[in-house]
Amino acid sequence: MNETIQTILNRRSVRQFTQEKIAKSDLELIVDCALHAPSAMKSDYWHFTVISNDELIKELVGIMQDLLCKPEYDMYKPQALIIPSTKRDYRLGVDDNACALENIFLAAKSLGIGSVWINQLRDFNDADALRAFLDKLMVPKDHIVYGIAALGYPKNDLSPIKREGTYSYFE
Repeated sequence: MNETIQTILNRRSVRQFTQEKIAKSDLELIVDCALHAPSAMKSDYWHFTVISNDELIKELVGIMQDLLCKPEYDMYKPQALIIPSTKRDYRLGVDDNACALENIFLAAKSLGIGSVWINQLRDFNDADALRAFLDKLMVPKDHIVYGIAALGYPKNDLSPIKREGTYSYFE
């Protein structure tokens, strides 16, 4: 089996990370992989924001704790976040961002970095505190965030799992 297929079959959502920092070069490579994801009609309306600063991550976690009314919420204590955003009025933005996130998750796995999809931001883009934070990070004002990638080195060894589902095959 080739490496690409192995990466896809062995990727898991990681919800416990070590405190080991991710190299900037690895984060840049992961974003480059995100930029190579499919986008409808090659629109490329997306913008990627990378946060590896502990204080900024804690600030976003605090904002989300307040918005979710969940003081225990911690985004799984990642070492980095990659936030894709796209134009608010672009009807295929959620699709493009989902493709970019999948490339992020697969690229991270191939580098030994764990990842998990954080989707809570999508419901709070217009909340004043979150928008102020996104402005501080220079996320374009006309952009919306549908999901983000939380990244870090896995704390525990995660075994591959067998996925269930159905499909039809016609020959």
